[in-house]
Amino acid sequence: MGLTAVFFYLFATLALASGAMVIVAKNPVHAVLFLILTFFNAAGLFILLGAEFIAMLLIIVYVGAVAVLFLFVVMMLDVDFAELRAGFIKNAPVGLLVGGVVLAELVLLVLARGVGPVAPGTVASPIPQGVTNTEALGQVLYTKYIYFFQGAGLVLLVAMIGAIVLTLRHKTRVKRQSIADQVARGPKTAVEMVKVAPGGSAIPDAPADKAARRA
Repeated sequence: MGLTAVFFYLFATLALASGAMVIVAKNPVHAVLFLILTFFNAAGLFILLGAEFIAMLLIIVYVGAVAVLFLFVVMMLDVDFAELRAGFIKNAPVGLLVGGVVLAELVLLVLARGVGPVAPGTVASPIPQGVTNTEALGQVLYTKYIYFFQGAGLVLLVAMIGAIVLTLRHKTRVKRQSIADQVARGPKTAVEMVKVAPGGSAIPDAPADKAARRA
């Protein structure tokens, strides 16, 4: 057994174990940490396959942004996971049905691999000479799959806005600035004409001061 096979079985075993712990862990923070460990092991597998760009992308994007976002959302929302697990038995048949469909699709994908006459040549097509792995990936991603790439970016943008809206909390006693009210101000709302009596004060009395004088 070579060194590459040893690292493959090591990364694969840790990825499967940490992926299972994401589902089994009772503490949501621990589940997110196990998810980060899964991403790191998956990045190791990509490096063994020679896809170093995808490995670095997995660490930078998913671990550095998505997983950390999940962690902050879980901590700030204070979700009652005990209440969510209460309906697990009731929704178990639907979950098993969806899981069975996904498993059947994966099995069909593995069995149908290489059946078509064009599939093996497409999968094993070499990278052109003088072009690096990252450059070849960029040429395909930003030409043939540009609309799918932009659609994925739009989905991530909507998810980010949704997370901000869910975690945003306004304090009732804090005085906030309203740009619309400031722009809509006119002479009637911005200027107040006060008729000052001889020897009087130009500052109008507050309601509390008037009540104190009457008392």
